[in-house]
Amino acid sequence: MSIEPATNKAHLLSLTTDIIVARLSSTYVAPDNLAQLIRDVYAALAVPGSPTQSQAPTTQPVPAVPVRKSVYPDYIVCLEDGKKLKMLKRHLKSTYGMTPEQYREKWGLPVDYPLVAPNYAKRRSALAREIGLGRTIGSTVTGGKRASRTPEAKGDDGTTASA
Repeated sequence: MSIEPATNKAHLLSLTTDIIVARLSSTYVAPDNLAQLIRDVYAALAVPGSPTQSQAPTTQPVPAVPVRKSVYPDYIVCLEDGKKLKMLKRHLKSTYGMTPEQYREKWGLPVDYPLVAPNYAKRRSALAREIGLGRTIGSTVTGGKRASRTPEAKGDDGTTASA
């Protein structure tokens, strides 16, 4: 049972369309890159099992969004899938099984590239300070004098006893 060339071509076009529509529904693709994406998908479907000319194992992957447009005050955009998130670390681990170091290495990001939205980090930092995290034992909220750990013994007249 063989598929005729015209039917095979129509089937390939249908599959290509489905794949492209699915990709575009979840990820932004620049109009300039759309034609090449369609050609690549069609070529990959036309000859299953053999790599296309445009696929080179040494090329760096193309991010879902440009790196410069991936950090916003209220969210971080994942370069893998284009999702807008406040915290990227958990998403990377659960969805892709990647550590932050692997993610940075894959996309060529600097070590100080944020994995948390800047405004979210500020809000959490302020909340931590407000509830007292990071202070030493005995320090006050206002930053005044530190309280003594052992109170001095007072005499009957209310004065402190001297040795």
